[in-house]
Amino acid sequence: MANKPLTVLRDTHPLPVLDACKWERLEGDPHTVNLNAYTSEDGSKIMGTWICTPGKWRVAYEKWEYCHLQEGYCIITPDGMEPVHLRAGDIFIVEPGMTGTWEVVETVRKYFVFA
Repeated sequence: MANKPLTVLRDTHPLPVLDACKWERLEGDPHTVNLNAYTSEDGSKIMGTWICTPGKWRVAYEKWEYCHLQEGYCIITPDGMEPVHLRAGDIFIVEPGMTGTWEVVETVRKYFVFA
């Protein structure tokens, strides 16, 4: 896809990748599905859909991420800060270097872009 000057996401056919999350599980038995609709040639940019069942993860971001929460409810707590409650419809950015926890309270489905 990276050789095209334009990728229309409705024309993509991502293959599900199960439990590919590298984060450490802290609570519950969360499972993930990644539907990566776009990956740049060098792998530095990825776009797709992420689905996760309830549970809690320890997170450490190395890349910038744009998120649009389509379904569910989660709580992200950056280290040393107050929890941020996110629900379907919320759009947010996670900066590189953010560490903390990501708790999925109700199964989450989000569109994401890593860059």
